[in-house]
Amino acid sequence: MHVIATAGHVDHGKSTLVRTLTGMEPDRWAEEHRRGMTIDLGFAWTTLESGHTVAFVDVPGHERFIGNMLAGIGPAPAVMFVVAADEGWKQQTAEHLAALDALGVRHGVMVISRCDLAAPASALATARHELATTSLNGIEQVCVSAMTGAGMDDLRAALSRLVAALPSPDRERAVRLWVDRAFTIRGAGTVVTGTLTAGAISAGDTLTITPGEHRARVRGLESLKAHLSSVQAVARVAVNLRHLPVSQIRRGSALLTPEAWDTTSLVDVRTSGQLPHQILLHIGSAAVAAQVRPFGADLARLTLVSPLPLQIGDRLLLRDPGSRRIVGATVLDVRPRELARRGDGALRRAELAAMTGQPDPVSELRRRRVVTVADLRRMGCPAPAGVAPVAGDWLVDPEYRDELQARLTAEVDSYAAGHPLERGLPVEAARQRLDLPDRRLVDALVTPPLAAVEGRVLRAPNRDILPPEVASAVETIRVDLSTTPFAAPDADRLASLGLTPAKLAAAVRTGALLQVGDGVYLAPEAPGLAVQRLAELPQPFTVSDVRMALGTSRRVAVPLLQLLDRANLTRRVDDVHRRVVDQSPSDT
Repeated sequence: MHVIATAGHVDHGKSTLVRTLTGMEPDRWAEEHRRGMTIDLGFAWTTLESGHTVAFVDVPGHERFIGNMLAGIGPAPAVMFVVAADEGWKQQTAEHLAALDALGVRHGVMVISRCDLAAPASALATARHELATTSLNGIEQVCVSAMTGAGMDDLRAALSRLVAALPSPDRERAVRLWVDRAFTIRGAGTVVTGTLTAGAISAGDTLTITPGEHRARVRGLESLKAHLSSVQAVARVAVNLRHLPVSQIRRGSALLTPEAWDTTSLVDVRTSGQLPHQILLHIGSAAVAAQVRPFGADLARLTLVSPLPLQIGDRLLLRDPGSRRIVGATVLDVRPRELARRGDGALRRAELAAMTGQPDPVSELRRRRVVTVADLRRMGCPAPAGVAPVAGDWLVDPEYRDELQARLTAEVDSYAAGHPLERGLPVEAARQRLDLPDRRLVDALVTPPLAAVEGRVLRAPNRDILPPEVASAVETIRVDLSTTPFAAPDADRLASLGLTPAKLAAAVRTGALLQVGDGVYLAPEAPGLAVQRLAELPQPFTVSDVRMALGTSRRVAVPLLQLLDRANLTRRVDDVHRRVVDQSPSDT
């Protein structure tokens, strides 16, 4: 299927042409029939002799219904542009052309209608002149009369050539279906319609609805009155949504593939002209008020009153509600950084001036420095070729990665100098100091001479050297223990040597001391020596036997036995007795 919108001044015969081409009535409302004028969007379709099915979106031509007209042409990939031979170029003809040019519509057929009422030469010459400087320059022209049928075969042939030349849709792309109608059908629930320009929708799919970020499951699909299990772009489609009140969706809403789109209220754009401070932004069938911050003659930041699903390269139509002037714009950035400091505006203008409006993953990665593959896709960019994620889905610009690794080394050294008793810089602290969004990125940056050990980043080899004053105090303890290996120093002794809990923890971490229990410190070789002595006792033995054999107190004996139990060097026989475990394979 191919979708073509109509465009042109009111009463220039757009609906009559659609009616003649399709045999269907595009005007849906009684008011339209009473007034003889299209007010809202109309829909009709036909199959051309070439075999192509064409669905028409017929738009109103009156200036009072410009919003409805923009909702119709916004998602359409092609246009049938109509100028009446007897009236020629009019105000709304020019406004519709300005809108199409702003949206970058390049495919269409220009129709000089009502040629039974006047010779078409003048209207045709004027139309060619007006189209010459727009995106529709060079489109095929046909002169017709729907009343007499003259030229209608030529129009059908021109439409066949038009649709045959249209670019193929990207059916693998995430769905963004702009809603142009939303209503309720008894027994079915909420139904929305729109033009599917990319991707595919199947019954059972879950879609996100914006604004509001609601989710709904597709109950059923219909296209051109046919019930289908799936629909591929390009198509006019009606989507029946399960468990979604019609009050939560309207014209201008969008159905989206979940997690595939950014909805943003802040967007930087390149424009085709200067803008007033307040504008109406049109894309698809949506219309949103926005404030403008200019960055020069053709660059601006738009702050939207409600978020829209936008991507880099999207074409926008910006309309001044006061003067009715229309300006086109191309989205450059859907995640622009805040401008908080003096001079940020000038820097941003220079950045935007270098952007093309075409999705460029390499440039986006260089500019953002750290970003996920999924985020790039949501912005409209594929993953950059030749750059692999460094952790999970995270990409890091290669030059920035070198900078981060150098900064991480400096942060580790700085932390070591300020915290000599700690083994290294905690990974979470490193993440914060480097302003990284994920702890896994810190791990990915660790390369020699750095090492990651137990949630900390340190220089390799491990920092296991104690500060001199701590090493001296620990050595005093070790001398004491060399003669009485199980006479653990008490709290007063430790305090007199200046061994605070932090210093003792450092001594334990470096292997200079062994913490047997709370406040109980022995030499690292104490467990092995204890097992040797306990093996000489009659088996099994009691805590009292241990205390006497080791020449120590219950304060030391109990936690030491617990440590030996955990190491499977001793084993309980009952509540009172233990024995030394024979380390031969037969001892179970």
